[in-house]
Amino acid sequence: MKKDFFDKINRGIVIVDKPSGPTSFQVTSYVKKQLGLNKCAHAGTLDPAVTGVLPILLGRASRLLGYFIHRDKEYVGIMHLHENIHKKELEKTIKSKFIGKIKQLPPRKSRVKREERERKIYSFEILEKKGRDVLFRVKCEAGTYIRKLIHDLGQELEVGAHMLELRRTKASIFTEDEAINLYDFTKAADEARKGNTEKIKKILKPIEVIKEIMPAVEVKEKAVQKLKHGSPLFLNMLKNNKQIKSFKNQDFIAVMGKEKLIGVFQPFSGQKEMTAKPKTILV
Repeated sequence: MKKDFFDKINRGIVIVDKPSGPTSFQVTSYVKKQLGLNKCAHAGTLDPAVTGVLPILLGRASRLLGYFIHRDKEYVGIMHLHENIHKKELEKTIKSKFIGKIKQLPPRKSRVKREERERKIYSFEILEKKGRDVLFRVKCEAGTYIRKLIHDLGQELEVGAHMLELRRTKASIFTEDEAINLYDFTKAADEARKGNTEKIKKILKPIEVIKEIMPAVEVKEKAVQKLKHGSPLFLNMLKNNKQIKSFKNQDFIAVMGKEKLIGVFQPFSGQKEMTAKPKTILV
């Protein structure tokens, strides 16, 4: 694999369509091995039985995991009601109790501390109901346990319910339309190792897509090396001073140089000359 292309992989993201069976960690390890990388990180764990969108940040790009992982998710699944109820009653209960901010107690087997926490459900649609099996779609805040959501809904309905199948259709800005199955990924990786990088190029997303989740500013060429070595971002480094508007009420901004991401910076208001301090440097 040519060095310049290997560098692109080291700054890239692959959206895997995770199959049922392996853990998210196992899939991530497989991708890392196939591409010959030292480090990879996935943006949001899926249970072994759950399929769908698993963004994997490659090489140096994994440093930016935190900016992708805590973002909204979307799922489609099938729940099984333990007793039959009318669709209208189901929808009424969802609308009154399971839309907006809800309280959840993480499952016993979860990796997080088992204490009640608040999560937001943006939408919870019933797509189809056949007998006691219900096809649904949920858009929610990151960290929402869908299996627990279905269990709690069954409790509220006083009939009981459990999840039969679940698929993640969106994670952060990434959708299932962009995802590649492991078979096709393996073929692309095999060809890349032999020098044919056409297939892997098509599935590789540059880390610069971070501009879709936070404002971006461009700096002058002479400022690039200083910023790479940890310098704060000063106003006179900006290519265009009008970009200062991008800093307003923002937790983070993406700083670009020569159309490549230098890193993520945190806006700073303590000094007039310094506009942001380095948070995560990519290079």
